[in-house]
Parts: sequence; structure tokens; C-alpha cells
Amino acid sequence: MSNLSRRRFLEDSLLAAAAMAVGPVADTAAAEKSRQSTSANEKLAVAVVGVRGQGGAHLSAFASRKDTEVLYVVDADEAVGNKACDAIANKQGRRPKFVKDMRKAFEDRSLDIVSTATPNHWHSLVAIWAMQAGKDVYVEKPVSHNVSEGRRAVQVARKYNRICQTGTQCRSMQGTVQAIEYIKAGKIGEVKLARGLCYKRRTSIGPKGQYAIPPEVDYDLWSGPAPILPLTRPRLHYDWHWIWAYGNGDLGNQGIHQMDIARWGLGVDELSRAVFSYGGRLGYEDAGETPNTQVVVHDYGDKTLVFEVRGLETKDLLGAKIGVIFYGTEGYVVLTSYTSGAAFDKNGNLVQKFNGSGDHFDNFLKAVRSRKHTDLKADILEGHLSSALCHLGNISYLLGEPVTLAEVKKRLADCRCNDDCLQTLDRVTAHLADNGVKTDGLKMTFGPLLKFDPQSETFPGNPAANKLLTRDYRKPYVVPAADQI
Repeated sequence: MSNLSRRRFLEDSLLAAAAMAVGPVADTAAAEKSRQSTSANEKLAVAVVGVRGQGGAHLSAFASRKDTEVLYVVDADEAVGNKACDAIANKQGRRPKFVKDMRKAFEDRSLDIVSTATPNHWHSLVAIWAMQAGKDVYVEKPVSHNVSEGRRAVQVARKYNRICQTGTQCRSMQGTVQAIEYIKAGKIGEVKLARGLCYKRRTSIGPKGQYAIPPEVDYDLWSGPAPILPLTRPRLHYDWHWIWAYGNGDLGNQGIHQMDIARWGLGVDELSRAVFSYGGRLGYEDAGETPNTQVVVHDYGDKTLVFEVRGLETKDLLGAKIGVIFYGTEGYVVLTSYTSGAAFDKNGNLVQKFNGSGDHFDNFLKAVRSRKHTDLKADILEGHLSSALCHLGNISYLLGEPVTLAEVKKRLADCRCNDDCLQTLDRVTAHLADNGVKTDGLKMTFGPLLKFDPQSETFPGNPAANKLLTRDYRKPYVVPAADQI
């Protein structure tokens, strides 16, 4: 048991005894504050849930510090989990406990922090369960699989006074911070358009079929809130990103980082007033369901956020492939990586460079000790808003219909926003042609323009769209409704 956890346990016991003797404790806020460590020498105990892929970065971050220790490794894949335990034992000098079911770890009062990098469909529920159990949480992006559960995570964090950091680490990167400050200072004039780019090559994930679940995986736990479905792709791990029941396509995988930066730079702290999306899974046929070619347009009234996903080979745009472009009246800023970018004048002349890294986990731990969620670079609310923008785009796409390229052009000709929508389409179709996709007779899925109320976070008068703001949860893996928190 960590020193901090031991002190929490003792103080909780004393508070409980006092309550029995003299009634309710008068100042619970002061009691909570007294539990928190102010010494970097006191170790915080951590459980990492979901340790394949990005979970490895979580393990490394917490096992490498002097003030944290990985106490639990949680994974539905026993082989992956035990391998991670062995690796961390060598790194921190003590082997973490391995459990398949996170709820067993959450029962441990000595546990301070839960950090999670599960598949997307688990993100919100892991965070909610952990915070309800009194833990602080670092939750990977996107923080949700749908809009509603992301808002529930925010609600739980506030109710239980938990620190909840979103894994959009660009918020802690000094190069990105410098660029956003430059934009907000008016250095490129008035900015009404931001364009996020996820130009990331993705190959086929193999033919659709029915495949065996790996024997070392507890598929009930792996599926969690999602229905128990046949494995229709050759690889269980990672390729879930391209299956709607678990993932959100590259819009919610890689693209969430750039969506977050675009919203941040535009200075909008709510969801958009309207959204539409078009695209398709083009260039090959495989087991994947999500689009590998997609454009999303968010309307903020006087501002527009456009997002482009390209999974086939493509050229850069103004030097960026995975990045963000901010268009101002006096110039533009291009962010080309998580840590760097540059500003240009209207003629394309370089004006200023931005560069610098940061430590997102360290920011999280400082907030854990300060007990101030405002100290976070990426509070759960920021994560919810940016994740939800991805989900709204996908909702329009899912409600779309296949139409000819001529019809796509006709519909975009009527688009009124700060982007030249037809020019964006021309770049998309040119990129498809470069990859051997015949544009003659090509059909794309074109989603409806969906009006949205950012205050209620619903689509007014649109039951079909509102249904996709949440999902049918499989018991007992249920995200509680707003009135149940």
C-alpha cells in the first residue's frame, strides 16, 4: 500500500468513526484535500487497463517515475497482460498484479490512479467505473465511443471531484501550444476556417469472414458494453478500429488529435450547430466497415471546422499530412506534427517556426496532487467535446446514402461555409484517381446536413440521429444515464 493510500485509508476510517459518533462530517472538501500528498516522495499506485499498443506507453510512463508504481495490469488478453507484467517487473523492480477484470483492481483501496488504453468502446465506462470507485483517471482518446457517454464521464468527474485527463497529448506539447497562442494573439488575422488532416496510409485488413477468437482472450470482457459479435476480421487486436461496434474509424483514432487542435485554435468550447459528412471505403474491399476516405464539415456560424481522412497514398497539403491548417486573413499556420509547425504570410513566406515537446503524464500527476482539474492541459471536458465532434461526423455518414459524384458536386455547390467545398472535393477525387480508383460511375456515401443543439447536445426533432448519440449497452457493462449518476 502506498504512503498516500495508507494515509487515505486511515483518515477515511477516522472520518467514518467520527461520523458515527457525532454525525456527518461538516467539511468534506477540507477532508478530501487533507488526503492529498504534497510530497513527490510518496508513490501513487496505478492500474493500467488495456496494455497492448498505446497501453505500453502508459506502462512505461508510470513505471519510469519515482513517484508512481504500476500496481495492476488489466487486460482481457491473458498473454498480453502477463507479458506486460514481466516487462514492468524488470523496469520497476516489482511485478504488478495481473487481473482480467478491472473491477477487481478498482476494489483495492490502495489504488490511486487508473490509466486506460482499451479499445474505444470501453473508454468511457472504464473512466466512469474508476472515478466512482474514487480513482483519478487518464483516459485515452477518444474518451468515448459515442456522444452521450462522453458527457456522462464529464458529469461523473465533476460529481466525485476526480481528476480526469484526456490522452490528447498535443495539448502539452510546447510547439503546439506556441502555435495556438500565436493564432489567438491575432498574428495571422481573423481565423474563420481550420482544416484537420488525417492523411495516413491504411492497407486492407483482410477479407470479411468468421474467424476464431484467440483462446487467451476473455471475449466477454473484451466486448464489454458492445454486443457479443462474431469475429469478422482476421486480427482481433487493433483492427477493431475499423468496425463500428468498437471503433470510430480514423476520424476517432488518429484524427481525434487533429480535431482537438483545430477546435482549440478556433477557440470554440462547445459542439457545432450543424454537421455533414461524405466519403466511403474506397480502393479495396475488406472486412472494414468505417470509411477510409471521408470529409466532415462542422458549422459554427461564423467559423468552420473541416476534417479530411485519407487512408490511401496521398500528397501533403501545405506540407502537412497528419496535421492542422488555420487560415487567417493575414496568413496561415500549419502544424505538421505533434510538436512542430510554422506560420506563413499570405504569400506563403515563412514567418515563424514552432517546436517543442512536453510531458502529458506529468501534467496529469501534478493535477492529481493539486486536486484542481483546471491544472489539466486536457481535462475530460475538452476530451468530450473534441471526441464528440468526431462522432457527430460519423453520425451524418452513417445516415447517408450512396450517390454519384455528380450528385455530390450538386449538393456541395449549395454548401454555405468558410471552405470552398467544391475545391475540397476536387482534391479528394484527384487523390482517388492517383490511387487507381475510377471516378467515372463512382458513388460516395453522402450524409445529411444535421442541425445540432450544442446546449442539449441533441439533434432537434431528429430521432434517427439522436438514436446514434448513444448505444444499447450489454448488461452489466452499462454506462449510467444522466439521472443515475
